Amino acid sequence: MFEMERDPAIVELDRFVPCTPAVVWRALTEPEIVEQWLVRSVGLRPQEGTTFILEIPSHPPGEVSCEVSAAVPGERFTHSYTDLRAARPTRWVVDWLLVPEGKGTRVVMTMSGFDSGDRQQMFARNAAERGYRNTLIPKLADAAIALDN
Repeated sequence: MFEMERDPAIVELDRFVPCTPAVVWRALTEPEIVEQWLVRSVGLRPQEGTTFILEIPSHPPGEVSCEVSAAVPGERFTHSYTDLRAARPTRWVVDWLLVPEGKGTRVVMTMSGFDSGDRQQMFARNAAERGYRNTLIPKLADAAIALDN
């Protein structure tokens, strides 16, 4: 069997969610639901060109600056992600692809923009992968399921 080698500088994860793409879309784009599985957002609207802030509950509090680059309801939500606390702020891109599958949705999350030649960037990439795989995507799925019930 032929298998493509994945780019080590990109996080690629997927999960089946037993809800329609429309329900998952709501969980990804409605601020009060995003706050349940991610963090509080300020100015989030699923519209290309929209800028918004994700408030990171840390000490001191942090902010992540985001800009929507693609918003196709029920299909794709893509935005930049820049940690404003970082000594050298880096712009990453988070892409959510919603693919109908059986009686639910295959949610495919890709996070790109990491510099594979930078040790700190690769540390951040690995931390992002663990966080999305173990916590954020499962919480997103739970939020979508709760919406659907």
